[in-house]
Formats: sequence, C-alpha cells, structure tokens
Amino acid sequence: MTSKRTKLQEDTHFRVLRLLQENPEMSQRELAEAVGVSVGGIHYVLNALIDKGLVKLGNFTATEDKRRYAYILTAKGIVRKAALTRAFLARKMEEYEALREEIEELSKESEDLERRIAD
Repeated sequence: MTSKRTKLQEDTHFRVLRLLQENPEMSQRELAEAVGVSVGGIHYVLNALIDKGLVKLGNFTATEDKRRYAYILTAKGIVRKAALTRAFLARKMEEYEALREEIEELSKESEDLERRIAD
C-alpha cells in the first residue's frame, strides 16, 4: 500500500511535470503558487526531478535576464509523467467512486429522516 506521503509526493511531481510540459519557462514562484507549495518546497521538488533525470535546465532565451532558466522535460521525464498521469487518474477515480457511494448513502439517510419526520 502506498503511503499518504508517497501519494502526496507523486501528486506534486505529477502537477509540476504537467505544468512544466505546458510552460517550461515558469518561474519557481509561479510553479509554487500553481501547485500550492512554498517556493522552498518547489525548489526542492525541482532539484529532485533534475537529480532523477526527469527535468533538465535550459536557458530562458526570451528575456535579457540570463539568470532565468527553462525547466525542460527529458524523454525520461515524459515517460514518468505518463505513468504518474495514469496513477493520478486511477487514484482520483477511486476517490470519485467512494465519494459517489457516500453521497448516495447520505441521500438515502436524509430521505429516511425526512419521511420519519413527516409521519
């Protein structure tokens, strides 16, 4: 069974890889805001993704500030993102089914209570 921490880490990696694939020139601050973590946290995540060979640094060519980087997904990163996408989708479908069942149960309970009150 996957721990909550591992799931959270996978979700964060998935979200970061997804955002970077769409816009590799996002700043760490923009990524942090979009993912909902601190700038320090996103720095840690980016370094982990770079260390794993999933992301590489490129120069941000559209600005005069050459200190900015583009975070480019590697081929390995694209493969990993696809696997994380499948896992994320499966997890969300399980959550959806559990929530749907809970809603059905609560609706039945609510209807039963309303009938009892009306009687």
